Amino acid sequence: MNRSTLAKSYKSLLPYFLSLIISLPAFSQVTAPAPSGTQAPASSGNQGNSQSGAPRGTGNAPSGTGNQQGGNQQGGNQPGGNQQGGNQQGGNQQGNNQQQGEGQGNDKGKNAANQNGQNAEGDQGKVNKNTTSTLSPEEQEKEAFRKKIYGYSIFADKNMDLIPDLQIATPTNFIVGPGDELKIYLYNYAESTYETVVNKDGFISIPRVGNVLVAGRTIEEIRKILIDKFAKFVPGMIGSGGETAKTKLMVTLGDIRSIKVFVSGEVVNPGTYTVSSLSSAFNALYQAGGPNEIGSFRDVRVVRQGKVVAHMDIYDYLTNGKIDGDLRVQENDNVVVGYYLKRAEITGMIKRPGIYELKPEEKLGDMIRYSGGFSDKAYRARLKIQRITSKERKILDVAEADYDSFEVATGDSINVETVLDRYENIVTIEGAVMRPGEYSLDNSPSLKKLIENAQGLREDAFVGRLNVLRTREDLTIQNIPINFTDVLNGVTPDLILTRLDQIIVPSKFEMAETAFVSVEGEVNNTKVGENEGKFPYTVDMTLEDVLVQAGGLKESAYTSEIEVVRRKRNSVAGAANAQISEVYKFNVNRDLSLNSKATNFVLFPFDQVIVRKSPNYVEQQTVFVEGEVLVTGPYTIVNKNDKISDIIKRAGGLTELAYPEGATLLRRTIVKNLEEPTDFNQIEATERSIKQGTIVGDLPNVKEEKIGIVLKNILKNPGSFEDLVVQEGDIIRIPKRLETVQVTGSVLYPTTVKYGKGMSFTDYISQSGGFTVQSLKKSSYIKYPNGNIDRTRRFLFFNVYPKVEPGSEIFVPLRAAPVLNTQQTISTATTLLSSIMGLIVTVLAFRSLK
Repeated sequence: MNRSTLAKSYKSLLPYFLSLIISLPAFSQVTAPAPSGTQAPASSGNQGNSQSGAPRGTGNAPSGTGNQQGGNQQGGNQPGGNQQGGNQQGGNQQGNNQQQGEGQGNDKGKNAANQNGQNAEGDQGKVNKNTTSTLSPEEQEKEAFRKKIYGYSIFADKNMDLIPDLQIATPTNFIVGPGDELKIYLYNYAESTYETVVNKDGFISIPRVGNVLVAGRTIEEIRKILIDKFAKFVPGMIGSGGETAKTKLMVTLGDIRSIKVFVSGEVVNPGTYTVSSLSSAFNALYQAGGPNEIGSFRDVRVVRQGKVVAHMDIYDYLTNGKIDGDLRVQENDNVVVGYYLKRAEITGMIKRPGIYELKPEEKLGDMIRYSGGFSDKAYRARLKIQRITSKERKILDVAEADYDSFEVATGDSINVETVLDRYENIVTIEGAVMRPGEYSLDNSPSLKKLIENAQGLREDAFVGRLNVLRTREDLTIQNIPINFTDVLNGVTPDLILTRLDQIIVPSKFEMAETAFVSVEGEVNNTKVGENEGKFPYTVDMTLEDVLVQAGGLKESAYTSEIEVVRRKRNSVAGAANAQISEVYKFNVNRDLSLNSKATNFVLFPFDQVIVRKSPNYVEQQTVFVEGEVLVTGPYTIVNKNDKISDIIKRAGGLTELAYPEGATLLRRTIVKNLEEPTDFNQIEATERSIKQGTIVGDLPNVKEEKIGIVLKNILKNPGSFEDLVVQEGDIIRIPKRLETVQVTGSVLYPTTVKYGKGMSFTDYISQSGGFTVQSLKKSSYIKYPNGNIDRTRRFLFFNVYPKVEPGSEIFVPLRAAPVLNTQQTISTATTLLSSIMGLIVTVLAFRSLK
């Protein structure tokens, strides 16, 4: 075989090899061994005795020798056993599932307990887990309907554990059967212990006593039988001479047997269940998932040997915590759940909305009690019931008095509505009373009684005119004025109130304008942003009193002439020269003390106090010098007419690197907007920032001006017209010698060019690449370092460009596209179309000549 043939063979085997690699994970899952001690293999042959719907276990309990009966075992992922709902489970195993070891015994009771727990986690878990997204829409709708049925929740709740506890005292009425382990104790005078198991025939074997039939008998009956048996050879078993027996006998259960119970009818998971012999019929019903959507919760029957031995009402357990007829099941008992006979739904303002099943003799009142009663905001006076007849629907109204006698039909839908959002006996009082608010008309039938219940009128109440707003039957509002003084004096009869009456007691203060006194000028009003200089007026307030409230006088106050401006309240109407105000001037002490020199001038409401600034008082004012001077920093203005040259002289003059042509004066002033309210705190902060020379940023109330100055001329001719008088907060900036020129705007390459002596405007444009096609040359301008701007001028057809100095900035604007009006647009379009048509005609003419 050559290499080519070998390669072809390998090529044909390659797909099979890849398939084998892909399938390896699946083989590993199939052949994985089950964990030891947790899953038992499914039994085969006659041992598989599994019923449909039977519960599943999780393992084998240890078994002793003899007759043994294992629990239902869950097969897990292993094949074998009958399948239900996709879950594989093994059958009930009997016989040879034995586990050898020291202390072997018959552990059927523990096995039964494990089976009960397994059943609860098996089928019941399946009921709870079926409400997932894997269910079909019909199944999801059915499960949602089951949750509305009252009582279904206890069977669907996985947290409820209704499996009987085996660690309890032995019930005296427990009926013994084959497989039960009995422990017999003799104590006191004679002592002995016996442990025996009931065999298949129902007998126990005791040394010296022999076989005793115990199957079908209770623990108490067995104890009495054994006392008679042991009395033959054990002394003191029976008392004599009025004395009690000296030897006592006690019978207890050891390991208990497991029994099979049938749960049939309308349950979620009908089938055969293996439970402990201590289990009741309700325990078996719980393992079967409870009644389904058409099953009855009110009549669950326990059938034994073809006869009904008990009836259970699950509602009795839900409401009272007990169930009459919940007897202990025996082997082959059948728990039967039939169809419901009468069921209705109640919704709305009820404590527990849902679907409730009623017995034939129960009425609507019983259904309301089952649902927990009405909620707090329920409308109880009448219920609306929708009923389905043999032909159509029908609505019924039931009054509250007929709830206990009204017959509910199956399929009825009862809706409990909410109460109206209104009051049947409310009256309201507001205004100048001690306790305004809402009151009951029953306890306050009249106006006088209502005011008395409201703890009376306040001192500021205006009793001469009370307003009563009455709502008529057509919901219109009627105003009833009342003089309450006449009511108190018996002149006018007391007003009888009606529902929704609203009484308004006006206040004297609300009827009068709020009086104040304003203080302006040089006072230490720290809360000027809050009170805006206005202070509440009080009777007998003097000028010194309001100045104290304003924080006292500032140092700059002109105390010898404080003005009080008062409204003229009795001026001559219509006169052109009528006096509208009066002005009083006072000389007030700075300490505002009460002494013989005090003015004691009593103020009136709305008086205006003006404290002016002293004419000979001026605060220190500062100017800032930055840049190329000998000593930079703040300088105080000495004289009111100090100029730029004076400040520069005090700063030591210019340095050798100073560029006086670029010197600027930065001046900032506060702008007040008369249309907007004044923010005193912001103005104070801005003034402080200007005085300190700090940057305040872009504030709307600050106007910043950059004034171009010719410092060289100022220093050459101090006091000339170019030498400006400085103001507080001015900043004089003198830059260092500049050696560049910046070119921006519509040039080919905007850049910064080194300054050259003798270079013109166009030279700098050329070094920036020159003008562009869209450059607007005639509008070019230059900005000098000191802030001055010079434009390009026009002479005949030539542009005269400005002179360039070091540190200047040249700007060339962009030519804007012309905006055409309608007539120009039509003219341009017509010309363009004419040109196109002429071109087309020319081409056609040449083609025709050819």
